[in-house]
Amino acid sequence: MSDIQWQKSSYSADAEGNACVELAHAPGAAVLLRESDDPDVIISTTPAALRQLMERVKAGGFDDMADR
Repeated sequence: MSDIQWQKSSYSADAEGNACVELAHAPGAAVLLRESDDPDVIISTTPAALRQLMERVKAGGFDDMADR
């Protein structure tokens, strides 16, 4: 998977120790996600599932978990 081009948010700084979620397109229709501070752990999802997750996050669907 070394030929995968990972992207991170433009809001993420490049400072040392600044971990963030990175996304990439996989062959086919999959979307790959990884944490920049643990790049060997990669999960795969579909664009539709990722879109649903992002909609729920933006709507505050996980706000009750912030204090945990």
